[in-house]
Amino acid sequence: MNIPSDLKYTKDHEWVRIDSDVATVGITDF
Repeated sequence: MNIPSDLKYTKDHEWVRIDSDVATVGITDF
């Protein structure tokens, strides 16, 4: 399984990536 080190995960399969002053939120395909 590929787990990017720059992502933070929740217990509900959501993730967030912080890049400077921009946060990108998504949901895993799990």
